[in-house]
Amino acid sequence: MSDIVNYELRGPVAVLSMNKGPVNGLGAALRTAIADAMDRANADPAVQAIVLTGTPRAFSAGADITEFGTPNASREPNLRVVIDQIEGGAKPVVAAIAGQCLGGGLELALGCHFRVALPDAQLGLPEVKIGLLPGGGGTQRMPRLIGLEQAVNMVTLGNPAPAKNFAGTPLIDRVADGDVVAAAVAFAQELIAAKTPPRRTRALSVSHPQGESFLQFARNSVAQQAKGQIAPMKALEAVAASLTKSFDEGMRVEREGFMSLMASPESRALRHIFKAEHAASKIADLPAGTPLREIRKVGVIGAGTMGGGITMNFLNAGIPVVLLEMKQEALDKGLATIRRNYENSMKKGKLKPEQLEQRMALITGTLSYSDLSDVDLVIEAVFENMDVKKTVFETLDKTCKAGAILASNTSYLNLDRIASFTKRPTDVIGLHFFSPANIMKLLEVVRGDKTAKDV
Repeated sequence: MSDIVNYELRGPVAVLSMNKGPVNGLGAALRTAIADAMDRANADPAVQAIVLTGTPRAFSAGADITEFGTPNASREPNLRVVIDQIEGGAKPVVAAIAGQCLGGGLELALGCHFRVALPDAQLGLPEVKIGLLPGGGGTQRMPRLIGLEQAVNMVTLGNPAPAKNFAGTPLIDRVADGDVVAAAVAFAQELIAAKTPPRRTRALSVSHPQGESFLQFARNSVAQQAKGQIAPMKALEAVAASLTKSFDEGMRVEREGFMSLMASPESRALRHIFKAEHAASKIADLPAGTPLREIRKVGVIGAGTMGGGITMNFLNAGIPVVLLEMKQEALDKGLATIRRNYENSMKKGKLKPEQLEQRMALITGTLSYSDLSDVDLVIEAVFENMDVKKTVFETLDKTCKAGAILASNTSYLNLDRIASFTKRPTDVIGLHFFSPANIMKLLEVVRGDKTAKDV
């Protein structure tokens, strides 16, 4: 048996545990291992039910996107074949879901006959975010389990939701506390005792009292919200097929939409961005297991446009910020701008009044460097002048606690020279935000010659 799918017997229940780090990406090797384990369980007369699970971190986060465009992507068994194998089996299969259950991973779980999940397990079909639609039956099985309207929202928006939100629907048969695998095994034993046959999602029907009217409303909404994007509308039409067509016909619509999107320039570009973002988080010379410095409180120097935007970043994450300026007038102006930005978000319905006040309450304005003595990270956003930087970092070196990270937002000044103004160059790093810093996702992280790896 493969080492990426562990096979264990618990009485009459076979437990198949996927364990392909980091998030059980459904590449060719894992698909083959799942299929082999299912064959073994189905062939064993002592096994009366099967539990399929992952790790606490992830049941499965979906397809292995690194295999897209390679021979492994189409190598048999493909994901649809594995899902059909599970769904078509004669023995009940229960998915035990913890952590991430996304994309193809959720489609794999939908192919199981029953599902048990932890309340905070994240379920989602995010394919539209990379210019695709679910290609493993998600557009056809999801409306059969949670209804047409919820399925349209899940597939066209791509946002995950906790499993507890689906309690009481056929999507989640039981919400478990504690050990999800033990709960799934207990559920499987109940199915055995009751002689409950497999419940195949493909056999369920989709109904809606005003189906065509709702779909037209959805088309108008998606067209307005997804301007310039083709995937959300393609995904909607695939889900719509579940209402008027047979399961197999709907699957053909899904497949045609998936293949056309896979070849589209929009999806190729979005997949490139996805890979680039993930590659940026991996640093070649940073050993696995390197400890992290905990950031519980942040200091920002400069309350101008950049400093205010950087401050909002941390407020949005719930991290308290000490905002330092040299003059009260500049500090008051900066705080007023931050509040005004949040008020504009509130007027657009993106923020509630209580959220605005909660975030503003996290700011402490100050004119004194001494108030930065207990921050874990301080970022300067002052003028791009080396003499000014020298004054700032010499002062921070004397003021900040040991182990505090001293960061510069400089876009071009020499970071090693800035670090030399301190007696702790290992704690100095460049964090170059792009304006407006509270909106732009890009952050340039610049290491100096002496920057410590845990910084």
